Amino acid sequence: MANISELELQNLRHLIGGYDTTHCKMQEYAQAATDTKVKQFFEKGAKSAMENKQQLMKFLQ
Repeated sequence: MANISELELQNLRHLIGGYDTTHCKMQEYAQAATDTKVKQFFEKGAKSAMENKQQLMKFLQ
C-alpha cells in the first residue's frame, strides 16, 4: 500500500466511524421494526454500511 497522508488517514477514520454508527443505528431500527418491509429496508442498510466500512478498512492494511 502506498503511504497515505495524515489528512487522508483522518478522513478514512471519519468515514469508517460514520459507517459504523450507521450500521449500529440501522440494526437497532431493524430490531424495533414491526413491519416486514421496513425491517428488511433497515437490515439492508445495515449490511451495506458494514460492507462500506470493511471496504474502507482495507486501505489501512
